[in-house]
Amino acid sequence: MQAEEKKQYTPEEYLELEATAEERHAYLDGEIILMPGGMPNHNRITGNFYAALNFALKRQPYDVFVTDQRLWIPRKRLYTYPDVMIIQGELQLQEGRKDTLTNPIMIAEVLSNSTEAYDRSGKFAAYRTIPSFQEYVLIDQYDHHVEQYSKTEPRKWIFSEYDGGEAILSLNSVPLEITLADLYDKVAFEAE
Repeated sequence: MQAEEKKQYTPEEYLELEATAEERHAYLDGEIILMPGGMPNHNRITGNFYAALNFALKRQPYDVFVTDQRLWIPRKRLYTYPDVMIIQGELQLQEGRKDTLTNPIMIAEVLSNSTEAYDRSGKFAAYRTIPSFQEYVLIDQYDHHVEQYSKTEPRKWIFSEYDGGEAILSLNSVPLEITLADLYDKVAFEAE
């Protein structure tokens, strides 16, 4: 038996297909990957974090984006849709595009069983190639647990973790502190 060869797509082919797709897809160096839909807890956590950031950063030189905003990482030839990302100052768009950003300072991903390994390894490695990128937050959707990576200088990161509802996540890239109780507001862990 011969192994079935996967079709390789150009970035332009991907963008054309994605413009009319009913689901979201990531693009990784020629491969198009269906992105799984979020569970209610995933959406609650993402929404809580986005709302807290959007409120804390109003009238400041930051934009907060959630879920459907595409990011292009040219050094890894990767298009993806982070759960939450923050841009400082002017938006930098991919050349020739009006819908694809390139300059986040902070990215947060809500971990699921199907994406956790990739979010921790391959995706984080890709994010680290973005010159503006300073902070990565990984939020567990099954327990009160958050991991934070903060860039201190080129190629050096500090790791911090937070457990329990009383813990306070303090971001380094923007002025925000949020208790895990607020981050996980209305999340029913046993439901998923």
